Amino acid sequence: MIEYDIVIVGGGGAGLYSALWTAENTILKVAVITKVYPTRSHTGAAEGGINAVLTHSVGDSPEAHAYDTVKGSDFLADQDAVDIMCKMGAAVIYDIAHRGVPFSRRPDGRIAQRPFGGASFPRTCYAADKTGFYILQTLYEQCLKNNVTFLNEWFLLSIIHNGERVEGITAWDIRNGGVHLIKTKAVILATGGHARVYWNRTSNALGNTGDGTAAVLRAGLPLKDMEFIQFHPTGLAKTGILVTEGARGEGGYLRNKEGERFMKRYAPEKMELAPRDIVARAIQTEIDEGRGCGPNGDYICLDLTHLGEEKINERLPQTREHAILYEGVDPVKEPIPIAPTAHYSMGGIDTDKLGRTPIKGLYAAGECACVSVHGANRLGGNSLLDVLVYGRLTALEAVKYADEAPETTPSLAKVKDDERRILELMESDGKEKIADLRKELGNVMMKHFGVFREESSMKEGLEKLYEIKERAKHIKVYDSSKKFNTDLITALEFLNLVDLAPAIAVPAIERKESRGAHARKDFPNRDDKNFLKHSVIKLKEDGSYELSWKPVVIKKFPPEERKY
Repeated sequence: MIEYDIVIVGGGGAGLYSALWTAENTILKVAVITKVYPTRSHTGAAEGGINAVLTHSVGDSPEAHAYDTVKGSDFLADQDAVDIMCKMGAAVIYDIAHRGVPFSRRPDGRIAQRPFGGASFPRTCYAADKTGFYILQTLYEQCLKNNVTFLNEWFLLSIIHNGERVEGITAWDIRNGGVHLIKTKAVILATGGHARVYWNRTSNALGNTGDGTAAVLRAGLPLKDMEFIQFHPTGLAKTGILVTEGARGEGGYLRNKEGERFMKRYAPEKMELAPRDIVARAIQTEIDEGRGCGPNGDYICLDLTHLGEEKINERLPQTREHAILYEGVDPVKEPIPIAPTAHYSMGGIDTDKLGRTPIKGLYAAGECACVSVHGANRLGGNSLLDVLVYGRLTALEAVKYADEAPETTPSLAKVKDDERRILELMESDGKEKIADLRKELGNVMMKHFGVFREESSMKEGLEKLYEIKERAKHIKVYDSSKKFNTDLITALEFLNLVDLAPAIAVPAIERKESRGAHARKDFPNRDDKNFLKHSVIKLKEDGSYELSWKPVVIKKFPPEERKY
């Protein structure tokens, strides 16, 4: 058994910022466990920027930022949490800038800010189009400077709790093999999102398989608002790889096959800088109604040619590189083929406004958590802010809790359960192939739970998900070795997605309205009377999913019609 006072699971932005703030605020024994080296975490894929109201943001205010966020969320965000996030924005920006993040600058030397979708002011701080990459590298360097302990290449298996407080976790040592019990007083889950459930078309890294979210679900604890999956409007047509919203923030146009800037029909004031859910639906509608580009009419064009080579190279260098590499087009000379791609999980582990779960000592931060600051639709630029604000807040909460928490003795039963689970994978009959089931899972999610949804289709999709879950009992891990068994990790990641897919589908069927990213053709209007509430879902011991609801926290901004 290994023992730490605080264990942080995940080495992305939220995990590293949590680690940094624990290291600087306690002498407790703290460790970060992560299945990949921190510099490979998905935070590095966040390109466009991070929102905050800075001292030189003329006319802007944290209250305006909060209003934009709540409106962007289609009024499902908890406004007490939003208020905290927006008020802390400047503090975290200046903190990471002082730690070394090389933000792009204005001529006067102040941090530059660009316009982003759904924002009433240009408040998105950026470092060219590699903002997340620079934040990730800087935080990792700072963690090394502060002697943070890392258990790299460890895979989370289970959460151990006694119904009142957390006692530890189990994890697989990828490098050496074996299930280990890690005893701890506090756990911060920062394991990222789960949009890889849409396997065949997503901007997410291969490792975004909802490991912490699935572990919480299997531990009998609640997930919240899982039906809300954001489709980013601009994924590269062939691969789904992200084209940053910064491309539109810098003045890019969306054009259909007729060359028309069609956003004037959907958001006449904001045009290309409407919130992501609106732009994604507009693009999908253009494609569905026959105005898509290309021989198959299955994509739309993002036109940057009018920006000029100098501006593109200065502010969107990675966008140009990706377009040339993956689409064979140079955005200086021709438009980029794009289509919506599964991008962000608004739902996740149910927490309160400080990142606390119903179990004492268990916290969640970043995309795996549903605080909820994003509600039914996240604004671009708010993800990195969420990561940092709640990485910091959960660290301080965990330190305060672990300082006073009583000693507990976790049972070894979970270790034996996980060892048995892995043995069963090794000894399965192997009738089903992971690659085939994974592709089928992605197809079902895209077809039945995509940009647009409808009840009969979703019910058909849910039945298929249950079939896949049953068939997944017959996948086999063929590699019998213990060290670096990537076959085993692939299987465990896939099984996490299999558990999470119905947790998305069940509340999606029952939310009989359209709100944010959840767009139903059979219920096209928002229904505040019946569905101004969060969905909460649990996995019961018999394997069924139990759905309930809880109220949204409303403070300053009552629901209103959402226009752009």
